[in-house]
Amino acid sequence: MDLPQTGRCQCGSLCYEITAVPRIVYACHCTDCQKQSGSAFGMGLVVAEAEFRLTCGDPGRFERRHDSGRRSEAWFCRDCGTRLGSGPINAPDDRGMLRILRAGTLDDTSWLRPAVHVWVRSAQPWVKLPDGVPRFETRPPVPVWLLSTD
Repeated sequence: MDLPQTGRCQCGSLCYEITAVPRIVYACHCTDCQKQSGSAFGMGLVVAEAEFRLTCGDPGRFERRHDSGRRSEAWFCRDCGTRLGSGPINAPDDRGMLRILRAGTLDDTSWLRPAVHVWVRSAQPWVKLPDGVPRFETRPPVPVWLLSTD
Protein backbone atom coordinates (compact mmCIF):
# COMPACT_ATOMS: atom_id res chain seq x y z
CA MET A 1 0.00 0.00 0.00
CA ASP A 2 1.37 3.38 -1.03
CA LEU A 3 0.82 6.54 0.97
CA PRO A 4 -0.89 8.88 0.86
CA GLN A 5 -4.09 7.05 -0.10
CA THR A 6 -6.81 9.14 -1.72
CA GLY A 7 -10.55 8.73 -1.85
CA ARG A 8 -13.66 10.48 -3.07
CA CYS A 9 -17.40 10.36 -3.41
CA GLN A 10 -19.09 8.89 -6.47
CA CYS A 11 -19.25 12.22 -8.36
CA GLY A 12 -15.78 13.42 -7.27
CA SER A 13 -16.97 16.63 -5.57
CA LEU A 14 -15.79 15.52 -2.11
CA CYS A 15 -12.18 14.26 -1.88
CA TYR A 16 -9.81 13.25 0.91
CA GLU A 17 -6.45 11.69 1.63
CA ILE A 18 -5.03 9.61 4.44
CA THR A 19 -1.33 9.77 5.24
CA ALA A 20 -0.85 6.68 7.42
CA VAL A 21 -1.79 3.03 7.43
CA PRO A 22 -5.27 2.68 8.99
CA ARG A 23 -5.36 1.47 12.58
CA ILE A 24 -7.83 -1.21 11.53
CA VAL A 25 -9.99 -2.26 8.58
CA TYR A 26 -13.20 -4.02 9.56
CA ALA A 27 -16.40 -5.46 8.09
CA CYS A 28 -19.67 -4.64 9.84
CA HIS A 29 -22.73 -6.80 9.21
CA CYS A 30 -25.22 -4.70 11.23
CA THR A 31 -28.49 -3.79 9.55
CA ASP A 32 -27.53 -0.09 9.52
CA CYS A 33 -24.40 -0.84 7.47
CA GLN A 34 -26.39 -3.12 5.17
CA LYS A 35 -28.89 -0.32 4.50
CA GLN A 36 -26.26 2.39 4.18
CA SER A 37 -24.10 0.37 1.78
CA GLY A 38 -26.94 -1.24 -0.16
CA SER A 39 -25.04 -4.50 0.27
CA ALA A 40 -24.56 -7.41 2.66
CA PHE A 41 -22.12 -5.51 4.90
CA GLY A 42 -20.15 -2.30 5.16
CA MET A 43 -16.40 -1.94 5.42
CA GLY A 44 -14.77 0.73 7.49
CA LEU A 45 -11.28 1.85 8.30
CA VAL A 46 -10.09 3.89 11.24
CA VAL A 47 -7.54 6.69 10.97
CA ALA A 48 -6.35 9.36 13.36
CA GLU A 49 -7.80 12.80 12.72
CA ALA A 50 -4.24 14.10 12.11
CA GLU A 51 -3.79 11.46 9.35
CA PHE A 52 -6.92 12.58 7.46
CA ARG A 53 -7.43 15.65 5.27
CA LEU A 54 -10.28 16.83 3.06
CA THR A 55 -8.77 17.92 -0.25
CA CYS A 56 -11.90 19.14 -2.05
CA GLY A 57 -15.53 19.88 -1.28
CA ASP A 58 -17.58 20.68 1.79
CA PRO A 59 -19.41 17.69 3.28
CA GLY A 60 -22.97 17.69 4.52
CA ARG A 61 -23.37 16.35 8.05
CA PHE A 62 -26.03 14.60 10.08
CA GLU A 63 -26.17 12.91 13.46
CA ARG A 64 -27.23 9.30 13.53
CA ARG A 65 -27.86 6.61 16.13
CA HIS A 66 -26.27 3.20 15.53
CA ASP A 67 -27.85 -0.21 16.19
CA SER A 68 -25.66 -0.22 19.31
CA GLY A 69 -27.28 3.00 20.56
CA ARG A 70 -24.09 5.02 20.04
CA ARG A 71 -24.45 8.38 18.27
CA SER A 72 -22.06 9.75 15.68
CA GLU A 73 -21.84 12.50 13.11
CA ALA A 74 -21.89 11.09 9.58
CA TRP A 75 -20.80 13.15 6.59
CA PHE A 76 -21.66 12.89 2.93
CA CYS A 77 -21.36 14.57 -0.46
CA ARG A 78 -23.99 17.28 -0.90
CA ASP A 79 -24.07 16.63 -4.67
CA CYS A 80 -24.31 12.84 -5.06
CA GLY A 81 -25.18 11.72 -1.51
CA THR A 82 -22.25 9.30 -1.07
CA ARG A 83 -21.48 8.82 2.60
CA LEU A 84 -17.73 8.96 3.18
CA GLY A 85 -17.51 8.40 6.90
CA SER A 86 -18.09 9.67 10.38
CA GLY A 87 -16.30 11.51 13.11
CA PRO A 88 -14.21 12.91 14.43
CA ILE A 89 -14.75 10.86 17.55
CA ASN A 90 -12.68 10.95 20.71
CA ALA A 91 -11.07 7.60 21.47
CA PRO A 92 -11.37 6.57 25.14
CA ASP A 93 -7.61 6.18 25.46
CA ASP A 94 -4.51 8.09 24.37
CA ARG A 95 -5.25 7.68 20.65
CA GLY A 96 -6.94 11.08 20.40
CA MET A 97 -9.47 12.02 17.73
CA LEU A 98 -10.31 9.38 15.12
CA ARG A 99 -12.26 9.19 11.86
CA ILE A 100 -14.07 6.18 10.49
CA LEU A 101 -14.06 6.11 6.69
CA ARG A 102 -16.16 3.98 4.34
CA ALA A 103 -13.48 1.75 2.83
CA GLY A 104 -15.15 1.61 -0.58
CA THR A 105 -14.62 5.35 -1.08
CA LEU A 106 -10.85 4.87 -1.44
CA ASP A 107 -9.55 5.20 -4.99
CA ASP A 108 -7.51 1.99 -4.55
CA THR A 109 -9.32 -0.71 -2.57
CA SER A 110 -7.13 -3.62 -3.72
CA TRP A 111 -5.14 -3.75 -0.47
CA LEU A 112 -8.13 -3.82 1.90
CA ARG A 113 -8.57 -6.92 4.07
CA PRO A 114 -10.89 -6.86 7.10
CA ALA A 115 -9.01 -7.65 10.31
CA VAL A 116 -12.29 -8.32 12.15
CA HIS A 117 -15.99 -8.91 11.42
CA VAL A 118 -18.58 -7.35 13.76
CA TRP A 119 -22.35 -7.81 14.15
CA VAL A 120 -22.14 -11.23 12.49
CA ARG A 121 -25.48 -12.28 13.98
CA SER A 122 -27.01 -9.97 11.34
CA ALA A 123 -24.84 -11.34 8.52
CA GLN A 124 -26.66 -12.57 5.45
CA PRO A 125 -26.80 -16.38 5.50
CA TRP A 126 -24.91 -16.69 2.21
CA VAL A 127 -21.92 -14.63 3.43
CA LYS A 128 -18.96 -16.91 4.19
CA LEU A 129 -16.72 -15.44 6.86
CA PRO A 130 -13.02 -16.23 6.43
CA ASP A 131 -11.38 -18.66 8.83
CA GLY A 132 -8.89 -17.19 11.26
CA VAL A 133 -10.37 -13.68 11.30
CA PRO A 134 -11.87 -12.56 14.63
CA ARG A 135 -15.65 -12.13 14.68
CA PHE A 136 -18.18 -10.79 17.14
CA GLU A 137 -21.89 -11.62 17.29
CA THR A 138 -22.70 -7.96 18.01
CA ARG A 139 -20.34 -5.15 18.73
CA PRO A 140 -16.96 -6.00 20.26
CA PRO A 141 -16.48 -5.57 24.02
CA VAL A 142 -14.26 -2.58 23.20
CA PRO A 143 -14.56 -0.09 20.33
CA VAL A 144 -13.31 -1.50 17.04
CA TRP A 145 -10.36 0.93 16.90
CA LEU A 146 -9.01 -0.59 20.14
CA LEU A 147 -8.81 -3.99 18.42
CA SER A 148 -5.96 -2.73 16.24
CA THR A 149 -2.53 -4.16 16.82
CA ASP A 150 -0.48 -0.96 16.53
